[in-house]
Amino acid sequence: MLKQRLITALVLIPLALYAVFMLPIEWFAVAVVALMAAGAWEWAPFMGVTQTAKRWGYVILVVAILSGCLIAVPLDEIWQNGELHPVLKGMITLGCGWWLLATLLVINYPRSRRLWLRARFLVGLFGLLTLVPAWAGLMAIRSIHYAEQSSYGGFVVLFVLLLVWAADVGAYFAGVRYGRKKLMPAVSPGKTIEGLIGGLALAGVVLMVLFQWVKIPAEQFNGYYMTGLFTVIASVFGDLNESMFKRCAGIKDSGNILPGHGGILDRIDSLTAALPVFTLCYLWLLA
Repeated sequence: MLKQRLITALVLIPLALYAVFMLPIEWFAVAVVALMAAGAWEWAPFMGVTQTAKRWGYVILVVAILSGCLIAVPLDEIWQNGELHPVLKGMITLGCGWWLLATLLVINYPRSRRLWLRARFLVGLFGLLTLVPAWAGLMAIRSIHYAEQSSYGGFVVLFVLLLVWAADVGAYFAGVRYGRKKLMPAVSPGKTIEGLIGGLALAGVVLMVLFQWVKIPAEQFNGYYMTGLFTVIASVFGDLNESMFKRCAGIKDSGNILPGHGGILDRIDSLTAALPVFTLCYLWLLA
């Protein structure tokens, strides 16, 4: 299992870095829409939709929403005079509101599932609130200072990716080596408190190393630390949120396209929460 995870990661990481740094912003936007479309395909079974035609219907809905956003907000207007376009800002704020609700749903599971068991369309709505703001957050981050320095936003995206990956890797190895106390057994029996601590610790180390490398001014330390902390905590609940809906639907993995990892959602679940939360923190604390 670990060997498969490593091999898949060695393939995915260069692809992700190529997309972030090498693709023009127009093609990057298309690639992210495709990624969210794949996520929508895997989300559909969470709401009991297994027929191919209906799954495609959900995918088309997500693609239509994102395409509409691209029409309403041209890529060169995402940032204007240091301000994020109101449409994207509203979507990201709505997404963060969803993640506050999702956190409560996760903490109160399985009691919370009564909210959607008899109204499975709500799970579809939750999927939109998961995927669409994540797209908005990623596009907002990648577009930062794009006209002046096209790679700047890429490094900000990399910053988020490194934090989330560090939290994931730290949680995995600390959980395997030291895991004893279950974190939320009703949601994800494999996750432990020791794993959570290990993930937070490794993410903290990565954060400190990045600060030394980038030479963050001392007066901005608090803002960056708070942003990093909120981002990592959000990533944990992004993972748990997907696990909750999978467990409720009786699904082990969202897919099998990524050996050792499962599906696309299994790989980006943490990011779906981390991206809008990071972006909102950036607007409030760093911009």
